[in-house]
Amino acid sequence: MRRRLNITRYVPLMLALLVLGAGFFTVYQGLMLDGGLAERILALSARFALPDGSAAVFAPNEAESVSDDEVYLPDIVSPDELIPAEDSEPIENAADILPDVPQNAVSSQAAQQAASSQLPLPASRGTILRENLNIKTTLSTLYLAYKNGIVKNSTKLSASKINEYMNKDIAFKIYHNDKPQVLIMHTHATESFEKDTEYYDKNYNSRSTNEAENIISVGTEIEKQLTAAGIKVLHDKTLHDYPSYNGSYDRSAKTVKAYLKKYPSIKVVLDIHRDAIERDGSRLSCVTTIDGKDAAQVMIISGCDDGTMNYPKWKENLRFAARLQNEMETLYPGLTRPVMLCYRLYNQNLTTGSLLIEVGSHGNTLSEAKYSGELVGKSLVSLFNKYKGT
Repeated sequence: MRRRLNITRYVPLMLALLVLGAGFFTVYQGLMLDGGLAERILALSARFALPDGSAAVFAPNEAESVSDDEVYLPDIVSPDELIPAEDSEPIENAADILPDVPQNAVSSQAAQQAASSQLPLPASRGTILRENLNIKTTLSTLYLAYKNGIVKNSTKLSASKINEYMNKDIAFKIYHNDKPQVLIMHTHATESFEKDTEYYDKNYNSRSTNEAENIISVGTEIEKQLTAAGIKVLHDKTLHDYPSYNGSYDRSAKTVKAYLKKYPSIKVVLDIHRDAIERDGSRLSCVTTIDGKDAAQVMIISGCDDGTMNYPKWKENLRFAARLQNEMETLYPGLTRPVMLCYRLYNQNLTTGSLLIEVGSHGNTLSEAKYSGELVGKSLVSLFNKYKGT
């Protein structure tokens, strides 16, 4: 026999739940009306959620609303005095392209110093796999050869079209005078490297605001070679990804536009990065040996317009990318990974000499990356000497 449910006994409980729900809704509305209070509560909860207790990375992204004219640029001074003030690039997981490292993740200075002073505890150790990611042969229409270099075609364009574009010469000339020819900058300036051990520290997010430890120091090695060759170079050291990672490319675009406005002689803009490659929880160190020293392998990314990016001159940047990689492979065989040609913008629409260059991965050491920066600089000098203006 089926028993009949007595609903009246549940009426008090149902009324209590309705009252509680209304109360929570009222509190929620109050927080939404008082945006400052809501923001403070979120920031406070974030502070307790982060290992270093830092809430700075959640600060409002005021820099995204700054106008081009408000970007500070230093006047040209001697190389020794030239120290300017202080969405997502691809990460490779084996052959796949994945989103970049977690946003808003920069170690505090204290955490960085602690991480660099000791080995990770056994529970925090992750495996680093050291691999050579250079490709010598064309495998299919995915990989196209340009002299000694290889281009990975991640677009829908045919191999014949890409070869046609690459075989046309670059148009710009590099002059050896007192006018800036090259701008080096970093959209993700806090990208850093591992210590020289067989492990990586799972608690270290491979980010640092210390110029001596992050990708800025690699850009400095490139700068040294160009300067020594008599090529005027500007090196912008703005931390576009700190305190907020979101909007990094918007902020770096404003920086580049400001430099181009102030120094219209600039022909080449190099956005120097560090890649992040993982496989099954292990970090990859893409490494080769050049003249008896370990060097972090280098990958050039050249963007392509799919018809939606307002980037009609991407072919000029591809020609530059192919020639620079050929120069590196000619001088230092094995230094590079294939050029990545993909439907990305990366602010490369701002000049016909714009490239994104990934030096190493977050499994490489700083010394390996800096050595590669030196080799990239020497390769640029060799290439620019073939396009010297008179």
